[in-house]
Amino acid sequence: MLIWVPSDAVAEVLSDLPRVECVVEQPERLEEVEVWIPPLITLPDIPGLLAKMTGLKLLQTVTAGVEPYLPHLPAGVTLCNARGVHDAGTAEWAVGAMIAVLREFPGFVDAQRRTEWSYHHTGVLADSTVLIVGYGSIGAAVERRLEGFEVEILRVARTPREGVHGLEALPELLPRADVVVLLVPATSTTAGMVDAAFLERMKDGAVLVNAARGSVVETGALVAEVSSGRLRAALDVTDPEPLPEGHPLWNAPGVLITPHVAGSTPASGRRTLRLMRSQLLRYLAGEPLNNVITETY
Repeated sequence: MLIWVPSDAVAEVLSDLPRVECVVEQPERLEEVEVWIPPLITLPDIPGLLAKMTGLKLLQTVTAGVEPYLPHLPAGVTLCNARGVHDAGTAEWAVGAMIAVLREFPGFVDAQRRTEWSYHHTGVLADSTVLIVGYGSIGAAVERRLEGFEVEILRVARTPREGVHGLEALPELLPRADVVVLLVPATSTTAGMVDAAFLERMKDGAVLVNAARGSVVETGALVAEVSSGRLRAALDVTDPEPLPEGHPLWNAPGVLITPHVAGSTPASGRRTLRLMRSQLLRYLAGEPLNNVITETY
């Protein structure tokens, strides 16, 4: 069985499996690839690659997002994502980012560089309301990390359930939130969902935390709100991405930007390797796989 893997680390963790040959570089005989584990950074021409992998049976991503692959998935190929492996890193980033913006850490870093003792009161997470939009495994991980911070949690997901509102509740929930955390997948439904109307419903001084995808937010609308000083933001993802030199978001007041690193941690790496091995063991044994994508996500 030929498996195209993204790294030597993945190849090593699969090396002792029976009847398995792992290759890291793109194989010449793409038609013989039975399992493909794409790299974290999406390769160019996914439709062309998939069209050549005529023997492909399993596509296992190392990301929770599957948007580069789902529209082009050949019939008969099982698609699985890496749900869960980035929960800890992404949740930790989200909590750290909201605290950094509320407590004005970037401004104090700038003052430190100027050797300036810039004493003033700041915001605080305590006694605030945090709205998690896209309450799945990462949202639950964010909530666990917020325990002890004395906040109220509001939850929203595509599918409403006990304690979790549906997306239709957003207009009434947004004005209550001091922090809005975006964790929704990139789909046709979520593209541009954070538009001018969404942002206008957020309360003055609220913080938008985007750990989802840049396409979820209409950048122009966000630039207008943060430039006025009415809203603040912590962004691990942007649209466009990477954010080009000279873009107004770089120097917008109250905006913290990191280069899509929320899930890029040793913890994610360790959990990815464990998932890849467990999935391949299941696959070889003919057992049901975890994280199978059955619909749009």
